[in-house]
Amino acid sequence: MKKKFPEFKTDAEAEEFVATADLGEFDFSDMKPMRFELRRKDKSVSLRLPEQLLDEVRTTARRAGMPYQRFIRMAIERALHETK
Repeated sequence: MKKKFPEFKTDAEAEEFVATADLGEFDFSDMKPMRFELRRKDKSVSLRLPEQLLDEVRTTARRAGMPYQRFIRMAIERALHETK
């Protein structure tokens, strides 16, 4: 049986783990893909939302572990991808 990944409190702990551990010993089945945003954001948009909707967006983004603006951007990208 493969080992579960430990939880890290800092990036330094995670970097040390990756540098020294044999990752073949660990179970990747519970891992979630992570998107890193490297592209520059050139434009800004102002959007009016009902307060309740914005509160729900912020709560959901917090649960997903990301800033709410990134969450909104990803939702728009996903919606555009699904309509193609």
